Amino acid sequence: MSAASRAPGSAPVAPAHPLVLSTDSGLLDDLLRLLAAAGATAELTTGGGALRRAHRDAPLVLLGAEVLGSAPVRALPRRPGVLVVATGAPADEVWPAAVELGAERVVVLPRDETWLVERVAAAVQAPARPGWLAVVGGACGGAGASTLATALAVAAGSAADGGVLLVDGDGWAAGLDLLLGAEHEPGLRWPELAGVSGRVAGPALAAALPEVAGVAVLSASREQPLELPAEALLAVCAGARASGCGVVLDLPVRSPAADALLAEADLSVLLVPARLRAGAAARALLDGDSRPWSAAVVVSRPVPGGLSRAQVTDVVGRPVFAELGADRSAAPRSERGEPPSVAARSPLGGLSRLLLAELAGRTA
Repeated sequence: MSAASRAPGSAPVAPAHPLVLSTDSGLLDDLLRLLAAAGATAELTTGGGALRRAHRDAPLVLLGAEVLGSAPVRALPRRPGVLVVATGAPADEVWPAAVELGAERVVVLPRDETWLVERVAAAVQAPARPGWLAVVGGACGGAGASTLATALAVAAGSAADGGVLLVDGDGWAAGLDLLLGAEHEPGLRWPELAGVSGRVAGPALAAALPEVAGVAVLSASREQPLELPAEALLAVCAGARASGCGVVLDLPVRSPAADALLAEADLSVLLVPARLRAGAAARALLDGDSRPWSAAVVVSRPVPGGLSRAQVTDVVGRPVFAELGADRSAAPRSERGEPPSVAARSPLGGLSRLLLAELAGRTA
């Protein structure tokens, strides 16, 4: 299991290593020495997926001032616990770059050595434990992705140590609070949060949202539908994960935020009704490494007179991970304002457990 992340219901993990990124050999030597004094060892990486994962999972991120303008660093999302480190008085351009990055502090060596050792020691003793992110989308309208996302969140709610947040990725939808049975619960909806960006305090966010069945929900508003800014979606998901909360995101497949969110997802799921056009649409989303949904697992939903599982595999161009059987209770429960059933023998419950097991395997 990764050093700073865990799947729903899993045991605590060993502390992660602070991430250190610097091209200055002298500064790098100083940082490794100070980390050793704090009882820590460094995670060293330079770019690509390894850098993004280390940046997400590390209890603390130390960036040399000389790398602030580099493309890999500028592409990183904001997160708590980022320090910029400089030897001697920093150049004038370091300060605005650090602010733009959301850095906690600019550390000047050797003046701030004692402070830095104490900060590293505190971070290692109480490491950040980011939550997971599961993204669910439908290959076409009416696929049932929102119901599946809600069921997945409810199933995870009883097992995730840090809680679960269900996020509506479509500001024009009817609202996931209806599917969760939370439409009458007090709390914020997207119109009150659409302007957020940068950091969001996860615990404060969860406390301000409606909650049912152990799941907090950030829902669209039927009274004030709106386009959701990509920055707001990213800020909410990142803030919740930084506090250790698992996030289930119901995301339109062509959302402007799809590239960034799916790149960060621990698991992405594409629900495909077993019809020819839905399968063809799914293939267009999945075919090619550059497509945002290319890493998604495929879940098919059989329909009367539709394609078989093998035929869906042929049309989509990859194996079907699982099938979602007909759940006769889903519609009546929704009309009564009850969350989907995730009982062990229910179709949604069985599929949710399969997906949570896959999520656990991917974060192991």
